[in-house]
Amino acid sequence: MASNTRNLTAGDATARNPAADPGAEDPPDTGTAGAGRPSPARPAERPAQHPDGTADPPPTASDGSAASDGPATSDGPAAAFAAPARVPLPDASGPRDAPTRLIAHGCWYPSADPSGNRLAFICDRGGVPQLWTGPADGEPVRLLDDGPDPVREVSWAPDGRWIAYTTAPGGGEHTRVLCVRPDGSDRQILAGAEPGSSAYLGCWAHDGSAVTVTVAVPTGPPAPAAPSGFDNTGADGPSDPGTGRALGLSDGRLPDHWQGRAGDTELLGPAPHTDGGPALPSPSVTVGRAPVGAPGGTLPATGFGDGLSAYLVDPDAVAAPVLIAAVKDAATLRVCDLSRDGTLALLRRGPRGRREAVVLRTADHVTTCVMPVADGDPWIGSFSPRADVLRLRSNAHREFAVLLAAELGPDGRPLGWSTVAAREGSDLELLRYTRDGATAVLAWNVRGMSDVEILDRETGTEADTGKGADTRPGEGTARSSRHVSLPHEVVTRITDADSRLALALSGSRRRPGIWWLPDGATPVRTPWSSRDEDAVPPGRPPVRPVPLRPTARDGLQLNGWYYRAPGRAPGEPAPCVIHLHGGPEDQERPVLDPLYHEILGRGLDIFAPDVRGSSGYGRSFVDADLGRGRFAALDDVADCTAHAVLAGPADPSRLAVMGRSYGGYLTFASLVWHPDLFRTGVAVCGMSDLATFFEGTEPWIAQSAAHKYGHPERDRELLRELSPMSRIDALRAPVFAVHGEHDTNVPPRESEQFVRAARERGVPAELLTLREEGHDFLRADNRRLFRRAAADWLQRHLNG
Repeated sequence: MASNTRNLTAGDATARNPAADPGAEDPPDTGTAGAGRPSPARPAERPAQHPDGTADPPPTASDGSAASDGPATSDGPAAAFAAPARVPLPDASGPRDAPTRLIAHGCWYPSADPSGNRLAFICDRGGVPQLWTGPADGEPVRLLDDGPDPVREVSWAPDGRWIAYTTAPGGGEHTRVLCVRPDGSDRQILAGAEPGSSAYLGCWAHDGSAVTVTVAVPTGPPAPAAPSGFDNTGADGPSDPGTGRALGLSDGRLPDHWQGRAGDTELLGPAPHTDGGPALPSPSVTVGRAPVGAPGGTLPATGFGDGLSAYLVDPDAVAAPVLIAAVKDAATLRVCDLSRDGTLALLRRGPRGRREAVVLRTADHVTTCVMPVADGDPWIGSFSPRADVLRLRSNAHREFAVLLAAELGPDGRPLGWSTVAAREGSDLELLRYTRDGATAVLAWNVRGMSDVEILDRETGTEADTGKGADTRPGEGTARSSRHVSLPHEVVTRITDADSRLALALSGSRRRPGIWWLPDGATPVRTPWSSRDEDAVPPGRPPVRPVPLRPTARDGLQLNGWYYRAPGRAPGEPAPCVIHLHGGPEDQERPVLDPLYHEILGRGLDIFAPDVRGSSGYGRSFVDADLGRGRFAALDDVADCTAHAVLAGPADPSRLAVMGRSYGGYLTFASLVWHPDLFRTGVAVCGMSDLATFFEGTEPWIAQSAAHKYGHPERDRELLRELSPMSRIDALRAPVFAVHGEHDTNVPPRESEQFVRAARERGVPAELLTLREEGHDFLRADNRRLFRRAAADWLQRHLNG
């Protein structure tokens, strides 16, 4: 195999980064000012400038680090973690075009400058996702960071002076937040440089003076070293030859470093979402000693999450970071918006399936509102320009996400909620308000395809109501609606600046690209996004899938997309790959996947279903796989496969199963739950033993996963039953596993132990480990290697 791969050997193991010890912060001052709200928490005043143009440095703490305006109490340090440290970097701007440009490249995640004339975006034309800028309606484009680390998110400051972005060092799961000038100068790490930490990008202050970042520091101790004589080649202890499982995790005991850290996380069960229902659980959020939780109490933390602290950081480094909020043992924390005067912050927190929006007064750190919000896009909503209206994308007590609005009182508390926009049977998956607050852009998910709607305030509304740009929650009657005709099926991001809108689009026949709306209605492709005709090499156009609707054995309606390999006569039986997406809350969308294109080119059909647990079909469908409902999800795989045979042209004697992440788990599980159904399987970054997965994954992932799969202590018997390794003796079909060496979401040992156990039982099994990759494969050479290796394996076992 190539030099960046390795096959499994007895000595293979991947080390994890050690956890860092959390630091502490001092408390801020509080006061009162204006509109009945406390004065906002802001970065320290900028130091006086000396005649030579230099400035006095910010104050320092006793240890020499920059002092923070974080909260304090009289009896001890606050519940926050070390403030991010700024690290200047050398200029890494590249040429105006990549020297080895990929014709079939993708562009995505746009963010506009204040004028709307230029866009910052992510592009892989150089072989790895990197930060680029370019004019919306012309060329040339410019590479701002030519480093090897993949870029994940981009945000142009409202004043145009900085571009903030996140990178994933080594392609792994830990990320950093960086800033760079639009000309490529003054590149610096804002947060995430400390060993063992990770940082996430939030919103900018509306004047562009600071950007919010969340710093994650693991709060639990690292796993202890194995005792002398133990085999530590991919498991946590000696292997039981009868089961292939690691002892100490399957014998009813938790590892030592889990003892006393169980917490009170409960396995969530399916429930209707059409009534008010009980208060949803909320992890405790604290700043100093002040709890920030749902009214009526909070749910104690699980005990194995990250410590998350959200800061306001000045890229010019003349003001110390300001602590906004801190959470211990939490799944997520992101600052989605700040009011124009800085008095209110909109936070998104909570595990998958139970996200919440939290409105926090920044001066006294009082929570004024907690509202359940939908999964999916993390940018859940915003304040109106005067911060007297809160707009949210929420599925609170309902099946599908809608646009909700609440008028806010002077103290930041909601005075009442109303529905601004809703659609029967469709989720609102993207929401963007223009900067003047007058226009809302909504993207609805209609069975996997996007429908974009623009809500404009009707002419005369401002004069008639006297509300200016801040229309009230009942503004549905004061708005006109228009639809945008899309050239492709799926919208992945919406951005705006001045009067312009830009959309990131994907489709079944094109690579991801960025389109702008010069007239607000008709999308125009940016010149630097790849052309549709360049999506794939000439001679074999992309396949447009057709929808199928299987019915599960318990009567639940399922959905999926069937891709027919080109060149086959209608009705001709064909070998078929059942491809299962991740999540489990992801959804199969009709977008061009180079992996699918490679497999279809080998003469193999693909059926990509949405089994229960997928998003896009209502919250009850998402929750239908919780707890023991996951056994029904495993049955869904078999039922979808049967439908592909009975309603489609799939050959029942030549079937394979394949999936990534949670889909990789379903692949491992399907091979042992339905051992005679598939000829082979390809599992990519999949979990094989839920006990070892919980021990090795990132703390924030464990926190969310406990709500989905079960708690590793209280529900250990359920987890054992659901683990593919517990049924490894039933394995019959050859298996090919693929994993990124830096994957800390699903650690590589999950693939290693399954492959090892298969080989011990005489079942053909191979493992491909991709160097410099994490849970997502982001480098062009590795993606190409993965596609070809997987297609070779499938073709050999289905056509042989």
